[in-house]
This record gives sequence, C-alpha cells and structure tokens, in this order.
Amino acid sequence: MGWIIGISILLIIEVYALQAFRRLFSKLKATIIYIVVSLLVYGLMIGSFFAKVQGGTFGQPRDLFIGLFLSVITLKIGLLIFMFAEDITRIFRYIYRLIFPSSKKSFPSRRKFVSQLALGVSAIPFLSLLYGMYQGKYNYKVLKYKLEFDDLPQAFKGFKVLQISDIHSGSFDNKDKVKYGIDLINAQNADIICFTGDLVNNLASEMNNWFDIFNQLQAKIGIYSVLGNHDYGDYHDWDTEADKTKNFNQLLNIHKQMGWKMLRNENVSIEKAGEKLHIVGVENWGKGGFVKYGDIDKASHNLNPEDFKILMSHDPSHWDEVVKNHPKNFQITLSGHTHGMQFGIEIPGWLKWSPVQYRYKQWAGIYKHNKRLINVNRGFGYIAYPGRVGIWPEITVIELG
Repeated sequence: MGWIIGISILLIIEVYALQAFRRLFSKLKATIIYIVVSLLVYGLMIGSFFAKVQGGTFGQPRDLFIGLFLSVITLKIGLLIFMFAEDITRIFRYIYRLIFPSSKKSFPSRRKFVSQLALGVSAIPFLSLLYGMYQGKYNYKVLKYKLEFDDLPQAFKGFKVLQISDIHSGSFDNKDKVKYGIDLINAQNADIICFTGDLVNNLASEMNNWFDIFNQLQAKIGIYSVLGNHDYGDYHDWDTEADKTKNFNQLLNIHKQMGWKMLRNENVSIEKAGEKLHIVGVENWGKGGFVKYGDIDKASHNLNPEDFKILMSHDPSHWDEVVKNHPKNFQITLSGHTHGMQFGIEIPGWLKWSPVQYRYKQWAGIYKHNKRLINVNRGFGYIAYPGRVGIWPEITVIELG
C-alpha cells in the first residue's frame, strides 16, 4: 500500500509539472525534454541503490543522485502547487460562467503567466539545493558562545570547549575542503574538543581516506568522543553478526589511534589549580525508534550534583526526556544528530526555521531549562542529501565563564 501511495503521488506531481512545461514551451519539444530528464534522474537514483557505495548505505555516488532527485522533485512540487491552485480558480470561474448566462460556457484554459510564475518561484529552492550540493556542504561556520555558570570552578573561567558532531566521513568527496574545516578547528586553540558522535555512516572503512586529515585535530588538553546512532553499524546489512562486531571494534580503534578518548557511559576529570571539571559521555540514547544504549546513571555514578559537568550525548531528545531534570544536575549538554536537517532559514535575531523542528524540540543552537543548558551542533558533515542550504556545517566554540 505504501508503494502504491508513493507512486500515485509521484504521478500526480509529474502530470502537473509536465503541463506547466508544455504551457511554456512547444508541446512536443517540452514533452521530450521533460520525459528524458525525468527518466534520467529517476534512473540514476534507482540505479545507485544497486551500486556499491563507500558508506554502505549512504555515500558517493548514491548521495549525488539522491541530491539531484530531491532538487528536481522540489522544482516539480513547486509547479504542482501553483498549477493545482490555478485549477481551483478555473473551477470557480467555470461555475461562475454557468450561473451567469452572459458569460462563456467553456471551461477556462490555463494562463501562461501562471506557469511562468510557477517556474520562476520553484526555481529558487531548486537552485538553492544545487548550490547546497556544490558549495553549501563545506561552508563551515564557527559559532562562538560565552556561557556563564554560577557553580563553575574559578580555575575554569575562560575554559574553551570546542564541539564538532556528525562527521559522516563516508559522504565526503573533497579532501581540500575537509582539510580547510580541520584547519579552522585547530585555529580556535581550544582547551578540549568534544566530538558528539556519528564518525561514519555505517562502516569503519569509510575513515580510510580521511584518517590522516582528522588525525590532525589538536586541543591543549585532549579530544573526547562519544558514539552516535550511525556508529554501531545498525543500518547496514551484515553477512554475520561477527562482521558487525568486527566493524564496530575497528571504529573504536580508529578513535583510539587518533588519540580521541572514547567515553562509553563513563566520565573523566580535568583538574586545574586543585579544582575539577568532569566530562561525562554516554552512548547513543534516542527517542522513538533510535537505540537507547546510553546509561546516564552509570556514566555519572561517582559524581555529585554540585560537581560541574559537561555531558556529551549524541541525540538531543535524551536531554529533553531524561537529562534536563536529572537529579545529578548536568550543567551543560553537548548534542548533535539533527543536522538542522541540512535545510532551513536562519537570520540571527529574526528567524530560525527548519522542518526538523517539528520532530525535535531542540534542534540547533543553545536551549535552556532552569539553569541547565544544551547546545545542539548542526553537524560537520552531511548524509543522504549531499549538501546544505541555510543550515551550514558548524564548529561550536563555547567559553565557560
């Protein structure tokens, strides 16, 4: 039934989009071009699912063809909205003609200017998605925050925490651009770097081409990491459970080889001038259909509510469901996962919107509950759609005060 509904929706989109093109151009030429391009886009996307990709499920070249499909279908949906709206007005105009005898009795024809308007407006998201694939996915932004806490130990005033998340290395296709992002991170001269999960799409081998680049990350004290939902290999079709376990162990070893301290439901302490700051890391815990391997109680078993803690938890729904009211008092949580859906509109101080906000209450930036904060990083990489529009790849720098 799901397939029938999906195909029916696509057919409706195609019929309306074709009508718009035929209204603007000569019918035969428009029909031929439309059919050829549409078949090519559909064929490339479907064919990519029969080809091997570096990420197992998502990666190149599949991501590219998915991106082309999304760009084209967005254009067609825009055409459908305009053409369908015109059909509604045509029906009312026809009813008017039937009621008033002096009017023409024929059904109103389509107006060319509506098709022109539809194509012009629909071209905006279409071109934006193409731009996001070409340039937006590597348009790294450094977002800096200075956060004040009443219970922060004095020795850690000015302590600089840098967060990155959702690398998804199997999706990358440009080493120079990624290297630029790494250089931008190192230029922040952070005390610690916190990576909040999803190093790969599925396979540890995705890091083969990117290990040397990410191995260059530097922080004064250290780099800490946790696992995201993609790191477990749960979305890959493994021949045996042993293969999945081997892949997972290889991923853990990659973190170790790069000098990243993996925190799996545990914590470590940083000491300065006799005072301590605690880094707590939990495995993935996600609301809904996502795995719940995270154990916040185990991770903080030896800590007290008055201890100052930075919690690393991949999925922000964990904070909303469990952490923000937890008796152990986690002052600040670092999450990722949402990517800001890699699509949205952000005008600082004015507008912040993405479709992902209808799924996650906390989806990008700083949120507060009582005196507890969470930062949801928009992600360093990308997955499925190989681009970003309006929601740019993020490097977060938090100065504690």
